[in-house]
Amino acid sequence: MTSFREPSVQAADEQPVEDRALRPQRMDEMVGQRAVHERLSIAIDAARKRGETLGHILLDGPPGLGKTTFATCIPRELGTTLQIASGAALAAPKDLLPYLTNASEGSVLFIDEIHRLPIAVEEFLYPAMEDFRVDITLGDGVAARTINMPLRPFTLVGATTRAGLISAPLRDRFVIREHLDYYSPAELAEIVRRSAVKLAMPMDDASADEIARRSRGTPRLANNRLRWIRDFSTSRAGGAIDVEIARSALEMQGIDELGLDGFDRKYLETIQRVFGGGPVGIEAIAHTMSSAADTLEDDVEPFLLRCELVIRTPRGRRLTAKGEEHLGVPPQQGRQNSLF
Repeated sequence: MTSFREPSVQAADEQPVEDRALRPQRMDEMVGQRAVHERLSIAIDAARKRGETLGHILLDGPPGLGKTTFATCIPRELGTTLQIASGAALAAPKDLLPYLTNASEGSVLFIDEIHRLPIAVEEFLYPAMEDFRVDITLGDGVAARTINMPLRPFTLVGATTRAGLISAPLRDRFVIREHLDYYSPAELAEIVRRSAVKLAMPMDDASADEIARRSRGTPRLANNRLRWIRDFSTSRAGGAIDVEIARSALEMQGIDELGLDGFDRKYLETIQRVFGGGPVGIEAIAHTMSSAADTLEDDVEPFLLRCELVIRTPRGRRLTAKGEEHLGVPPQQGRQNSLF
């Protein structure tokens, strides 16, 4: 007899205390992503007024920008329940079936990292999204029979950091598709001030601006920086916080004025010192740093490219003048010393 994994079913406001501490609980509490916020608010309000199920929603964007926050706020706005699953954990259709059969009328099913769903699970999901039904095969061979099981209408919210890996048939079944972009320093400073209130921390505008500038446009990093500064302040500054204390705490973590950490700078320094500023292939950089090329491409390069510290060329990665300046290297010195 086949056993099914019990799904994670919870009310929208039943999250662990640690997760709830700084995460907005309603969409009106969210800072930034105003265009996305406005469009989702209209869709939610319309569905509520018509008494219909909200259309399926796909949220994509870099990590830490609020995809999960939107997904957990949506059921609160609808006054319904939330189920949470991970694309990586749904290895077969039988893993997804309990979530679908336990979905109540108008509830929300949130699948994080939905691009990691296997093809078999994707295809099992298609009729559930379109017609709110699933086909279950019982038995094997000539004795097998198929049961068509109706489902209660639900809303699927998918989140992904790599939208390009989602197959076109699955992507087209989402009624609403939204991309989340990086936050401005002003928006991050407001998030820092609000989080400081929740953590019962003193916070002045200069300190909030300093933390925001070093948070790479990402609220999750801003809150992580804030928690570290609180620990530093409690241990070393008697609980006081000002811009100098915030700067000292972040510098102790190796976070510079642009938000680069030690590993980011090691990447830039490897290109400059070992390869004369480039161009150089990513595999050569990875081997020199004793790291994986995927780690550099996914975790390090996106921010460095966005800051225009490094560029990709047909021959490989190369430092820009801005990147050399950030390392304190005179412009073009790296080119003159290059052997490549």
